[in-house]
Amino acid sequence: MAQKWQYLTLYVKAEAKNVADFLEERWDWKSGIPRNTPESMIPRLDALGEDGWELVHMQPVYVGENADVLMHDSGSGGRSWTSTYFCVFKRPKAE
Repeated sequence: MAQKWQYLTLYVKAEAKNVADFLEERWDWKSGIPRNTPESMIPRLDALGEDGWELVHMQPVYVGENADVLMHDSGSGGRSWTSTYFCVFKRPKAE
């Protein structure tokens, strides 16, 4: 019988302020911890991994008020920045 999977989708935000101790213990930030460093997501991703979730996709996104995702902003006229990532996880489904 083929393996069955359970899926989870989440927006994960990179925010160093919530995990500063974790970041300071593991890296030498000579000019200070960047506010939105992707490494700040590691504790949350690790916790999901402990619960059996495997990260299978991660993509930076711009999230709207209705949890919708902006795919292309033709009116921005330049670069845009985001610290939010759309993540897809999977784990084996309990039989």
